[in-house]
Amino acid sequence: PKGLVTIKSAAEILQVSVETLRNWDKTGRLKAIRDPKNKYRFYSISALEHFKTKAGQHIKSPTKYRLTN
Repeated sequence: PKGLVTIKSAAEILQVSVETLRNWDKTGRLKAIRDPKNKYRFYSISALEHFKTKAGQHIKSPTKYRLTN
């Protein structure tokens, strides 16, 4: 999906584990965008920025992370 980051990159941005993101997705705290074919989780940078803003943290520059095509 264009303009999205993988769960691994999202975990690095938020400084949490991949498993934490999976749990947050299951509980609805931070919902992932799921690929309809393989069900992989992806996150938009804007959703991560919003989440970190609500948590009172500053997000790392998204240019450091590889976006999906």
